[in-house]
Amino acid sequence: MADDNNAIPKKKGSMSVSEAGRKGGQTVRDKYGHSFYEEIGRKGGETVKAERGRAFYEAIGKKGGDTVKAERGAAFYEAIGKKGGEAVKAERGTPFYEEIGKKGGHRVRSLIEEGKKAAAELAAAAKLSNNDVPAPGGEVLPEPAHE
Repeated sequence: MADDNNAIPKKKGSMSVSEAGRKGGQTVRDKYGHSFYEEIGRKGGETVKAERGRAFYEAIGKKGGDTVKAERGAAFYEAIGKKGGEAVKAERGTPFYEEIGKKGGHRVRSLIEEGKKAAAELAAAAKLSNNDVPAPGGEVLPEPAHE
């Protein structure tokens, strides 16, 4: 039978580092509340963003997403997307989707109109030759007579 005398005796009242950290975290939570953690997290995020830039978050987000995709597969994203959609539907109801669909449709319509307008302006500008110079009011001035 193994001799337990070689084991390091645990002193009365001593705790592991993880136990101490957990206890300290609970004490801070009880003293300052949940919003304290939100505030220091936001401040920390702003500091990292200022130091490393937006590209840093894009890079770590992609790396994390690629890791999850490799571990769990594309079906995982389908499942959590469906779960999230069902949660939103339960919380906000079907009219919410109708409302955001209309907003999206209006936005798409305005983007199409802007695109058509820009294309028409480009086409009109392309029709003007080097000799046809538009006047400030938009009308085309006749070419000056050569003597």
